[in-house]
Amino acid sequence: MQAQAIRVRVDALCEEAHGVRSFSISRLDGRPFERYEPGAHIDVTSPSGVTRQYSLCGDPECLESQIFAVKKEDQSRGGSRSLHEEVSVGTELSVGAPRNLFRLEENASEHILIGAGIGITPLLSMAYRLAARQAPFTLHYFARSEAHAAFMNLLTREPFARHVKLHFNVEPANLGPELAACVSDAGDKAHVYTCGPSPFMDKVVETAQALLPAEAIHLERFKAEPASAEAPSLDSFDVQLASTGQTVHVDAKTSIVDALAAIGIEVDTSCGEGVCGTCMVDVVSGEPEHRDHCLSKAERASNSVICCCISRSRSPVLVLDL
Repeated sequence: MQAQAIRVRVDALCEEAHGVRSFSISRLDGRPFERYEPGAHIDVTSPSGVTRQYSLCGDPECLESQIFAVKKEDQSRGGSRSLHEEVSVGTELSVGAPRNLFRLEENASEHILIGAGIGITPLLSMAYRLAARQAPFTLHYFARSEAHAAFMNLLTREPFARHVKLHFNVEPANLGPELAACVSDAGDKAHVYTCGPSPFMDKVVETAQALLPAEAIHLERFKAEPASAEAPSLDSFDVQLASTGQTVHVDAKTSIVDALAAIGIEVDTSCGEGVCGTCMVDVVSGEPEHRDHCLSKAERASNSVICCCISRSRSPVLVLDL
């Protein structure tokens, strides 16, 4: 149940770092891509048939092509391995339209971008936009070594070089102080954006929250965290469609997406893990139990939206804007 796919051709491949390859694509129909905001990601279906989400890391003003980068995972289930081993220049792929849950805050006084490893990708598109607007920003890039740092040829040249600070081989015990130094001079209206491994992002959030409000800290996860063994099991509940009043029962073993599909209501999905935000639907009434990894704290607190692929309900009836 995915949105309509766009057929593209791979025009260029580049080995950006150890195990990281970038892909430059263009549309087969010759049309430009739709405009997107920095921080967006797309679905990419590999030759193996596996669909994964990858951040767009090129210049968002360039509509003739798009660039995404893929790290070859040791435990790949077919997505990254297929893209690394089965794709060459000229290969045709299917991608989705850009989606964005990781946006720049237009009213920020300054932007502090903090990435680790492959987490540089969404931050790079942000850097393009900020540099073009001559907005104040700093990009801190953490990597195991220079060989493991992607896009070094780009980051060490203008217009980025003056904004980029590189942090290589930082020991875990030194990460806290290093991050504290990254945000120590942040102004009251600064915003922090981070992407990378979950423990790294958790440390960034912990450090930044000592200086800035939670709503000024933004992050993007590439995959869901393992579910807590202490997560309470939920009873079944009903989902009602606001437009028609039709109701469907959701039992303990069925997702909201699957329950809706059983009555002919299709909600677009992609990751199935509450990471990408494809299946977000507005909540009219009822109390969701949020199990996703993409909504902000404010969105969770307002209970105004739910990720239907993974989240549940705390109320007997959940009314959705469908």
